[in-house]
Amino acid sequence: MTTRIGIGEDLHRVDDGRTLVLGGVIIEEGPGLSGHSDADVLLHAITDAVLGAAALGDIGHYFPPSDPRYAHADSADFLRKALELAREQGWEVANIDSTVRTERPKLAPYIPHIRERIAEITGVELGAVSVKAKTAEGLDAIGRGEAMAATAAVLLTRAEAPA
Repeated sequence: MTTRIGIGEDLHRVDDGRTLVLGGVIIEEGPGLSGHSDADVLLHAITDAVLGAAALGDIGHYFPPSDPRYAHADSADFLRKALELAREQGWEVANIDSTVRTERPKLAPYIPHIRERIAEITGVELGAVSVKAKTAEGLDAIGRGEAMAATAAVLLTRAEAPA
């Protein structure tokens, strides 16, 4: 098999006392998210998608929230580690497609910078990184502004089929 797809999802409660980090970008407009690390819901979803595509488990296996080493950790480091593990198996990222679901802040002005940051972290070209934003139309915890969620799909490829 020369290609694999992985899907990742994450959800965090809103925490007005924290700074919002999304896709490796600090968004001062907030609200922040509750979590053991920096609570970057988008990078967590992408990390899980990479690990899933490579059949390497999930983010909680490598970075358990019970481990104090990951308190306030930079989620970009989680993604870099997942990419390293996938590369050890011969996989490279071909493209990333992601969606963030939130009522606030409005993400359209931030999406170009978020895409650039994800491309930088993953080492893929900007054109291979998609970030979309959706609201929940006032429905559920996301729609009430109580949570933010992200979903990501990652396509991994091999240069050649394994022996």
